[in-house]
Amino acid sequence: MIHSMHIPDGFLAPQVALGLWVVMLVTLALALRQIRTTQSSATRPVLMGISGAFIFAAQMFNFPVAAGTSGHLLGGVLAAVLLGPWAGAVVMTTVIGIQALLFQDGGLLALGANVINMGVIGTLAGGGVARGISVTLGGSTRATIIGAGVAGWLSVMAGAGIATLELGLSGTTNVAIGLPAMLGTHALIGIGEALITVAALSFIATSAPDLLASKAQSTTPGDAATQSASPLRRVAIGASIVLLTGGLASLFASTSPDGLTKVATDLGFIGATTRPPFELFVGYTIPGLDGAAARLVAVGIGAAAVALALLIITRIAGRNRRGGQ
Repeated sequence: MIHSMHIPDGFLAPQVALGLWVVMLVTLALALRQIRTTQSSATRPVLMGISGAFIFAAQMFNFPVAAGTSGHLLGGVLAAVLLGPWAGAVVMTTVIGIQALLFQDGGLLALGANVINMGVIGTLAGGGVARGISVTLGGSTRATIIGAGVAGWLSVMAGAGIATLELGLSGTTNVAIGLPAMLGTHALIGIGEALITVAALSFIATSAPDLLASKAQSTTPGDAATQSASPLRRVAIGASIVLLTGGLASLFASTSPDGLTKVATDLGFIGATTRPPFELFVGYTIPGLDGAAARLVAVGIGAAAVALALLIITRIAGRNRRGGQ
């Protein structure tokens, strides 16, 4: 399975793919440096692990859009609003990396492109747009949610546009033809991104308002910001939500081709896809299982791998920060 805007190997010229790997590594290094020096509670291992696991599970839910096409959450703006742009970038890089390594969802050579298109654009650029809209509208929780919804749609459009330029530079498609096709398809997918982002943040604003307290000027010391849940309770709630999301994705995810696959098929470059160098749980398949059961187990494996990787990354970053003080 190729998810929306997960570029497989073969679509990008090697020089383009390697150049984007460099951009990804530089961005990741900057992000890790930022979370090493920040004291924000948003960079706590538990919160980053839960957020990453949820985004992984939510991306498994492909929702139908017009003309027999499906889309799914990217989650970059959601991560940026919850965690801050730099911590969000680390989370999104981890999610997309696990998808490529364990499930061959997106190519390894194309990993840099996928991280930039689906993660960095949403967390750094989209997060900045969301913050700007929120401040303009007064900085309340409601303003934060509205800003995130608008930025979520824009992040999908920007990612689709930049992916098309990457394909054009690689000689895979004519940008003049590919750009209208990609933007037209992803304009609808972006609406789904906005709605899911707004729904997730609205739920969080009700159930865990402390997570959005720093984003809303209307929150004052002594209220929700100081009533944060214990790490154990947060892990239990987060795990339940991840499993519920994975279960719904297993049962109700659309089987229609995603935006990039549809455009690649229509424009005739789908055949450029190359096989991955190794296969583990390719296409979210699990040996001995099929259908919804396989997808549910894949959600569990992937979400656990993302959470574990983020726990390790943030704990190492925390030790380095303390060691440098």
